[in-house]
Amino acid sequence: MFGQLASPPRFHALASWLWVWLLAAGALLLAFGLYTGLYLAPVDVQQGEVYRAIYVHVPAAWMSMFLYLVACGYAMLNWVYRSDVSAVLMRALLPTGAWMTVLALVTGALWGKPTWGTYWVWDARMTSELLLLFIYLGLMALGQLATDPAKADRIVSIGLLIGAVNIPLIYLSVVFWNTLHQGYSVSMSGNRIHPEIATGMWLCVLGFWLVCASTVLNRARRLLVQRRWA
Repeated sequence: MFGQLASPPRFHALASWLWVWLLAAGALLLAFGLYTGLYLAPVDVQQGEVYRAIYVHVPAAWMSMFLYLVACGYAMLNWVYRSDVSAVLMRALLPTGAWMTVLALVTGALWGKPTWGTYWVWDARMTSELLLLFIYLGLMALGQLATDPAKADRIVSIGLLIGAVNIPLIYLSVVFWNTLHQGYSVSMSGNRIHPEIATGMWLCVLGFWLVCASTVLNRARRLLVQRRWA
């Protein structure tokens, strides 16, 4: 199956209809998640209404890191197999990951103003997340430098793998450093948040995941067409 999906015509045929269904499903989940979070979930005792930024901030922050790791996976596949499908998926993940990083930073700043009294502090997690945005933008720029697509793919692949060191720094920053950013509210051992708040958040996370997957597939199929039939 994976060998068949590595075929550009098969991938293009699949992506041409799958991205639409993923977008519809993601939008539906987001609608339910936001309704649950904004109207059904209770007010937080400590933060009041402002905590509801969690329904956009947390999914965006998670997706900013997750998409980067997925891009690293396709970078390794492209380095080994030199396939057009892995190359375009690697490239297509970068703009979506960059937008998720911007959304995470903006919503974090809006959340931070009433909570910390300022939009921005050079907090370890916020600073490493900002660095992630610069890495995304730098990789996108690198991909435009080389006129040979294969050479550009190799440059982006190497850059992705080098920049991956920043992902564990973002995730573990609240453990390694004394930061203003709150610790983990969700962990493998269970949630420390109200069930209705958690339900809305997980619906939004799944919705973000599906919308991002749809966006990446749509961009990848367009890049594939440009690459093979330009």
